[in-house]
Amino acid sequence: MQRGRGCYDGAVPVKPRKLFLNLPISNLKRSVDFFTALGFSFDPRFTSENATCMILNDEAFVMLLEEDFFKSFHKKDIADPNRQMEAIMAISADSRADVDDLVDKALAAGATSSKPADDHGFMYQRTFQDLDGHHWEVVWMEMAAFEQLAKQSG
Repeated sequence: MQRGRGCYDGAVPVKPRKLFLNLPISNLKRSVDFFTALGFSFDPRFTSENATCMILNDEAFVMLLEEDFFKSFHKKDIADPNRQMEAIMAISADSRADVDDLVDKALAAGATSSKPADDHGFMYQRTFQDLDGHHWEVVWMEMAAFEQLAKQSG
């Protein structure tokens, strides 16, 4: 699956920065198997018995950390994503079909659907909760249609 460019149009110079999102998980092997089924790969240089680095693209990564290891970085309680909203992880897709493909793979691998698809014409998204309850949104946006709509509204 190709990863989309997102909605950044390059109008404002931005120095690229890498993003490392850290998520607590209950079972590393189970999470790796789940995200592998969705088509993601992992960087073995940042993988141990407690953690792994899932690659989203050249600049964005998700660190999946066993809960005890995650707790070693701070003193706060870990939110239970099945009961509280901790964050929304949104990732882009290149087409509506890619949105459906990724979410359908997630559901087949054991994820649960969070809500029905949102279809705004220029934007289409579906959501799922992974095996640990983290909320993911997969989004496709047709920027030309969005910009046209913004001009009409503005």
